[in-house]
Amino acid sequence: MNPSNPPDGAAGAVAVAAPDPAGTAGRSSLIDVLLLLSAHLRLLVVLPLACGVLALGLTYLMQPVFTASTQLMTPQQSGGTAAALLGSLSGATGALGGGLAGIKNPSDQWIGLLRSRVVADAIVERFKLREVYVAEFQFQARDTLAGNTRIVAGRDGMIDLEVDDTSPERAAQIVAAYVEELQRLSNTLAVTEAAQRRVFFQKRLAETKDALVKAETALREGGISANVLKTSPEAAVTQLAQAQAALAAQEVKLSVMRGAMTEQNPEYRQAQRELASLREQLQRAEQDQPGQARGDSAQYVARYRDFKYHETLFELFARQYELARADEAKDGALVQVVDPVQVPEHKSRPRRGLIAVAATGFGLLLTTAWLLAADGLRRYRQHPEGAEKLALLGRRLRGRGGR
Repeated sequence: MNPSNPPDGAAGAVAVAAPDPAGTAGRSSLIDVLLLLSAHLRLLVVLPLACGVLALGLTYLMQPVFTASTQLMTPQQSGGTAAALLGSLSGATGALGGGLAGIKNPSDQWIGLLRSRVVADAIVERFKLREVYVAEFQFQARDTLAGNTRIVAGRDGMIDLEVDDTSPERAAQIVAAYVEELQRLSNTLAVTEAAQRRVFFQKRLAETKDALVKAETALREGGISANVLKTSPEAAVTQLAQAQAALAAQEVKLSVMRGAMTEQNPEYRQAQRELASLREQLQRAEQDQPGQARGDSAQYVARYRDFKYHETLFELFARQYELARADEAKDGALVQVVDPVQVPEHKSRPRRGLIAVAATGFGLLLTTAWLLAADGLRRYRQHPEGAEKLALLGRRLRGRGGR
């Protein structure tokens, strides 16, 4: 028998025994992995425990952080009085209460005020947080304060406010300062629906009062003649006053809806179209005024019409301004504290137990990965082809390092 030609069975045996670093011979089964880990069981226990103990020790070097919290209840937008207001102004405009479907979350604007730069700067200045946070600039202290503050709106309409600080007393004081600054800021802004109506009517009332004084002065200076006594100026002003009242009612409705709805809301767009229609009706009413009177009578009718027009508006705005003030006073405190802030008795961070457990688990994973990688590298070196590739890789790395 020629030794250079082995039998088929021997050839098969040689083929199976041939080195194959990339094939099945270089692979590890589950049993191999378990055997490897059991051989290094002590290392798998000691090293992760050492990582956990080290992490636990490091937590004692960290400065504890305390969390103070409070819960706020914001005023809800009430549409009942607003609906009655608009109904008394003009029956054609409808009730506002049914027109506020799909309103925004009322807590969003209060959260925006709490996160405003005005409130943050006031708190930074009050507690000298630039020195506490070792911040060179104001915006750095403001950003650090924002990172230590959590403001969340709950589904029940409440606002949860939490502040982290290394001092429990200062954490509670900052939370209380947030509430105080929010109250102070809201007093200068028309936040609620009643306050928005009050500001609107206050402005319109002042404008109408000035116009009424001018119209009364012009009417008084014009005098009354015999021809004037034969005219009936009341008929000339009724239609204009009604048209202007309807227009004012729609403007109020749109103003309130603007603060509660988005511009894409179908009812908001419908209100805009109604406002445009009322303006056209007012223009037609002004053009259709009778002009039979001539001379002194015509001048007197024009002056009287102007006076009556502003008088009607003034009475209307004065009445609704008082209603808005009453609604605003009835709201009471804008923001009510449900859970008063208390000085935290226990730290919230660091959580030593959680950190130790996480470090132990991470150490276990790292040790397991290191053992598997070392075993795989050892197996790869046992094959000539693998050893040759590793040697080539080492030469290339040394060559690049020497450049």
